[in-house]
Amino acid sequence: MSHLGARISHIAPGRVHIVLPARPEVTQQNGFFHAGATSAIADSAGGYAAYTLFPENADVLTVEYKVNLLAPATGDHIEAVGTVIRSGRTLTVCQLEVFGVQGDGERKPVAHGQQTLIRLDRPAG
Repeated sequence: MSHLGARISHIAPGRVHIVLPARPEVTQQNGFFHAGATSAIADSAGGYAAYTLFPENADVLTVEYKVNLLAPATGDHIEAVGTVIRSGRTLTVCQLEVFGVQGDGERKPVAHGQQTLIRLDRPAG
């Protein structure tokens, strides 16, 4: 995420927001945020949201995710919101939303998706 210039802007149990400022390195030929950057922060927001509900000795990996791109992603930044729908012992399902945000705070939905993650227990010691 640091390579993209993204940062966590909000963290709570089962919910994480990640913000990505507009820069040429994360946009495509028409100036819109690239779908890869949009999807990357959505995937990370869901993963971190799941991680907030895991025990201390656990790790998280994405099993699968699907993102629908609803509109060209424009704005001063985009914001991904990952929200846990169900946290299970092994699998967790998250909702993924991405918004284009203007300087005045106007938010426009640009992507929506769902993700399944797996909890991995780290060996003791």
